[in-house]
Amino acid sequence: MRLARLIDLEGLLAYLRAMSLRDIITLPDPLLRQTSKPVVGVDKAVRKIFDDMLETMYDAPGIGLAAVQIGVPQRLVVIDLSKDGEERQPLFMANPEIMSASEALSDYEEGCLSIPEFFEMVSRPSEVKVRYLDRQGEPQELNASGVLSTCIQHEIDHLNGVLFIDYISKLKRDRVVKKFVKAQKLGKL
Repeated sequence: MRLARLIDLEGLLAYLRAMSLRDIITLPDPLLRQTSKPVVGVDKAVRKIFDDMLETMYDAPGIGLAAVQIGVPQRLVVIDLSKDGEERQPLFMANPEIMSASEALSDYEEGCLSIPEFFEMVSRPSEVKVRYLDRQGEPQELNASGVLSTCIQHEIDHLNGVLFIDYISKLKRDRVVKKFVKAQKLGKL
């Protein structure tokens, strides 16, 4: 039993060493406004990006991250809604697309790792059906509601160059952008 644990520990350590933290780009970086390119398929390189994204998201901490937020303009998303102390349940999505959305809306206070320390209420469809490729490259469909639905829509927006602040009033959005432009000029980002 002790040998099996040592082997498992060595495998885990090798896996963790292979993952790396990435810098999260922030507003006003123009990359956040670009449309991300689809991936041809899920291969070893894409899985490495997924792993880096997941580690970066957990470290931030956040519940969702799009590849463009780490400077990789590819249509990749990771999500994990598990809470501290719960078993992690990451969701990997390559080329996600919303197939349908409910007419009913839900309001959630959203934040974004690329717009740190700013939160605002946003209305989005309360349910979505999304199609994507999973970590193994297999096609999947998922019906999502609640926070998962909101998170999926938020991350897919990133892939399309849309930020959650685009859903708030122009006055509030302009204030946020101005704050981040000023912080960048002062070297605080």
